[in-house]
Formats: sequence, C-alpha cells, structure tokens
Amino acid sequence: MSDKKIRVFDTTLRDGEQSPGCSMYLEEKISMARQLELLGVDVIEAGFPFASEGDFRSVVAVAEECQNTIVAGLCRTVASDIHRAAEALKTAKRPRIHTFVATSDIHLEYKLKRSRSEVIDMTANAVRIAREHVDDVEFSAEDATRSDVDFLCEVFATAVECGATTINVPDTVGYTLPGEYADLVRSVKERVVGDKDITISVHCHNDLGLAVANSLAAIEAGATQVECTVNGIGERAGNASLEELIMAMTVRADKMPYRTNIDTTQLYPASQLLSSIVSFGVQPNKAIVGRNAFAHEAGVHQHGVLSNPLCYEIMTPESVGVPKNSLVLGKHSGRHALISRYEQLGFALSEPEIASIYPRFIALADRKKNVYDQDLLALAPARRPTAIAA
Repeated sequence: MSDKKIRVFDTTLRDGEQSPGCSMYLEEKISMARQLELLGVDVIEAGFPFASEGDFRSVVAVAEECQNTIVAGLCRTVASDIHRAAEALKTAKRPRIHTFVATSDIHLEYKLKRSRSEVIDMTANAVRIAREHVDDVEFSAEDATRSDVDFLCEVFATAVECGATTINVPDTVGYTLPGEYADLVRSVKERVVGDKDITISVHCHNDLGLAVANSLAAIEAGATQVECTVNGIGERAGNASLEELIMAMTVRADKMPYRTNIDTTQLYPASQLLSSIVSFGVQPNKAIVGRNAFAHEAGVHQHGVLSNPLCYEIMTPESVGVPKNSLVLGKHSGRHALISRYEQLGFALSEPEIASIYPRFIALADRKKNVYDQDLLALAPARRPTAIAA
C-alpha cells in the first residue's frame, strides 16, 4: 500500500445544497455533518457564510458539532466575505477559510469585469486577510480548466506566497478531459508547488459525465485532496461522487494504491440519509449506492452470483454498508434464482415441482415485469412451508 494519503473534502452541504431540490434545514445539515464525520471525511465545507443568515448559522452549527473534522467556510476574495466566514468558524476545533476568484478570461471579462493584474491583487489581499484569522487557508481558481496556464500558475504562486496552505484547481464547468486535467495538475505541481508543503486539491463537475474520471486522473498526477459530494449532488449535473471515488480507489488499489480515512461501510448509510433529506433519491442504476447496484435479474448472472458473488460483483454489498445483494425475479431470471428464493421462503421443492412452476413463473413475469413473494406463494405447491426466512 502506498504512503500517499488522499484527503477527502466533502462539499455536500455547500456545493451540493446549491443544486435545485437539495436545500436543507439547519437540523438536517447537522445530521448530515454527523454522518460525514462518522464516514471519515477530512474536511466538511459547511456553507457560504456571507450568502445568507441561514448559511451563516449552518456553518456555526456544523463548526460547533464537529470535533475531529476540519470545517470550512467558503468566501469570495472580498474582505467582508472573509471576515464573515471567520466569525462563523470561530468555535471550530479545526477551522479553514476557503476563498476563491475566477481566473479564466471569459469570467474576467463578463462576470468579474476585472483585469488579470486586479485578480492577482485580489488573491494576495484575500489570502493575507484569511491568514490573519486562521492558519488553514484554501485558495481556489474558479474555472481553472479554461484559464491560461501561465496566468493560472501566477495566481496560484501569489496565493502560496501570501500563506495559502491548499490550492484548488477546479473544473468548475465540467469541461476538461482526464489526460489534459492530469497535465494541468502536473504543471501546477512543477511550476508552483515544487517541494513546498502545499496541498493540491481538485474539484470536478460532471457536465460531461467525467467528474470521477478527471478526479482520479488528477490524483495520479499529484493531487492529494479531492473535493466531492455524497450521491454526486451539486450544481447542474453535479460534483464528483464521493462513493464512486472511494470505491474506485478501494477496488482498484492495485493501480491506485492510496490511503483515505473513509469507512466504506458508512457510504450507503450516508447516501440513504441524504436521500431522505433532499427531494429526490439516487437513480436506481447509480454506481455503489443505487438500488440496482447489487441487484441481478438475468438468469446467467443470478446463477453466477449464487455460485460465487465474485462472478459478477467486484465488491461486496456489505463493504459499502448495503445489507445484501438482491436477486430480482423477472422474465430474465433462471431456475437457480427461483429455487434460491423459494428456499428463503421455506420451500424445498423437488425437480418435478420446479419443472411445473418455472414455465408459469416466466409467463407471469412476462405480464407483470417483476414477480414478488406473494406471487411465488401463489405458484407454490399447496402445502405449508417448513420455515420462513426473509
């Protein structure tokens, strides 16, 4: 196992909450923060204190609740923002101020209406003010992947010189590809960080469905902090999914031998808690935590899983906190799955009985898609089961 430790920065409560339908009440944020700390994330970005009174109170509450995890508050490179973040974090055991400014020419021209030299000055002033309040300061270059690399490195060098301890290279609009993102991270590492004790962080959005792939490429290129959300929620198409990142590194430790503090058995509970809080759940086929992630309907697959789950499962359900896999009975199911479910229901069926039931089961499945236990009981021989084992 490599000695390279990857710090997990969770922004479910900040970037995640900004997505439509994901607003959370104060108590819900506190509950989620407790679960994130139990999960083992290194940093919880609790909110944007200057944005609203509600966000300010949320950061205060999470800062008071979390005893081990770093708690971060986001702010622009504006003095009033930074002071407000510092006030919200004053009771935190391990506070971090996270300040950001855009660096791409399109943002400078149309959003900020500032020159490159002004952005350099804004960066320097913001990081210096933040360091007056806390020792742990993260600086992000918004829209880094569409920024001029020379200017981006100049901005990062200014942030480091003024006291930033983490520099974040966000793919704010989900534009980059894994290879070019890795090259960008290598450039920042070589031209800005060198042998300095500075963390390179990455924050990827999923507009092209590449947030996790880009994040993993960046880690291989030298990033040591990854910013993500539970269930991949976030602006537009969402952020890099925490559970997918962690299990990719866990399952493929042969290619990505990195360490994290994450307790993988808490991934599914975290996903379920978030789904109960926001207005929608995850899609059924979502990797790791979706309802179908460990479900099998095809007869060949069901036979393989019953013989040895490793035939079709590259991780166990229990490893991510899912109680068990699921054999979904439908028209693609085979005899092995049907026999297994009848045994769970307490029926030890003979070969002739199975031969009689199976065609009727398939005919029923053709009509109603999924076949449930009550349907199986109706098809079963007219005798009481020996035992019921749900």
